[in-house]
Amino acid sequence: MDYTDLSKKLSMSTDSKIVMIVMDGLGGCEREPGGKTELEAARTPHLDALAAGGVTGLSDPIAPGFTPGSGPAHLSLFGYDPVKYEIGRGALAAAGIGFERQAGDVAARGNFCTLDADGLVTDRRAGRIPTEKCAELTPLIDGMEFDGVKVFVRPVKDYRFVIVFRGQGLGGNCADSDPQQTGRPPLEVTGADPASQKTAAVANAFIAEARRRLAGLEPANGVLTRGYDVFPDMPHMQEIYKLNPACIAVYPDYKGVSRLIGMKVYEQGQDTIAQEFDILEQAFADHDFFFVHIKKTDSYGEDGNFDGKAHVIEELDAQIPRLLALKPDVIVVTGDHSTPALLKSHSWHPLPLLIHSNFCRRDAVAEFSERACAAGGLGRIPHVSIMPLAMANALKMRKFGA
Repeated sequence: MDYTDLSKKLSMSTDSKIVMIVMDGLGGCEREPGGKTELEAARTPHLDALAAGGVTGLSDPIAPGFTPGSGPAHLSLFGYDPVKYEIGRGALAAAGIGFERQAGDVAARGNFCTLDADGLVTDRRAGRIPTEKCAELTPLIDGMEFDGVKVFVRPVKDYRFVIVFRGQGLGGNCADSDPQQTGRPPLEVTGADPASQKTAAVANAFIAEARRRLAGLEPANGVLTRGYDVFPDMPHMQEIYKLNPACIAVYPDYKGVSRLIGMKVYEQGQDTIAQEFDILEQAFADHDFFFVHIKKTDSYGEDGNFDGKAHVIEELDAQIPRLLALKPDVIVVTGDHSTPALLKSHSWHPLPLLIHSNFCRRDAVAEFSERACAAGGLGRIPHVSIMPLAMANALKMRKFGA
C-alpha cells in the first residue's frame, strides 16, 4: 500500500525527534543448523535493552519472498511504495555524489574493469583500485559527445564511477553491459524503446572509446555499465511528513536516496560508525528526523564473513549510549534488507525491527534478534508501515476520519 498520500494529509510538525538506525544487510541466517545468526551471535546489551523497553517485530522490504535491491529497500523504509517509485542505481549514484542533473538526463553506474587481449573480462572491479586512482582515470573518459549527446563521467568510490548522458530524446530503459561474470566480453547495451535505443547507441560508442583511451592502463583498461535510468521526480519527506530530515551515511548510494527525497545530507568524513554518531550529536538540534546508515554489515555479509558482520553489529551497539544521551523521542532500529553471510548476497528474509518510545506499548521481547523479534507486538509488517509507526509514536500524526 502507498501511504504517502494519507501521511501527507495526517502528518504535522512538532518538536519531537525521530532517529532511524539502518544496519545495511542486517538480517542473517544461522551458520550451521541449530546455530545462531550474525545478530544473535553478536553481543548487543544496549540493543537488547532498547528491545526490552520498546516494541518489536519483523519487517519485509517489499513482501514475503521477494529479494530487494538497495534502492527499493531504502525507499520502503521511508514509506514510499517501492513498486510505484522505482529508481535505477545510476540515478542513485549520481544523486549520491551531488551531480547537478537536468531534465531528461540518463544516468548509469560504471565500473573500471580489466580486459584481456581477446576483450574478455578478467576482473569486473579492476583489482579494486582505490578511489584516488579512480579520480585520476575518470578525466580520461569524461567529456565525450556523440550525435549531440554529451557524456559526463564522475568518480564515486573505489573502482566505481557515474555516467550521465545529456541530450534530446533519451530514455533510460537500457540493458547493462556488465556480464556479471569473468571470462565473457562486455555485453552490448540495448534499449527497449526508441528513446532508450538512442541512449544505448551512445552508451556503446562511449564504451568503445573508453576502451581505446584506457588501453595499456591495466588493471583499469575497460569499463562496464549498469543501472541505466532517468532521474525520477519524487515527493519529498518535507511534503509528506512535515519533517526536516537529515541523512548520515558513508556510501554515496544511500546519500543519493536521501537527496532524491529531500534529506539534508551530511558530507563530513564519517568513515566510521563512531564518526557518524559524532555528526548525529553535532546536528541533533537542527533536525527532527535522522537516518543513520551503517554500511559494513552488508559488506561483510556479501563477503561471507559471519564474524566480521557480527563485529560491526557490536560496534553499533557500543554507540547506543551516545544516542540515548540525546534523548530522542523515537528510536527505530532495523535493516534495509537481509544479507546472510551464508548466502553472500541479498535475500528475502524479513528484518528484525524495534521501535522505542514513551508510547510504543511494550511487548515481552527482551532481545534484539530475528527469532526474538518474531514474537514481538508489531507482528510481521511491510517496511512501508515503519514511517507511519515512527510518526505516530512521535505524536506527529492526526486522527484519520471523524
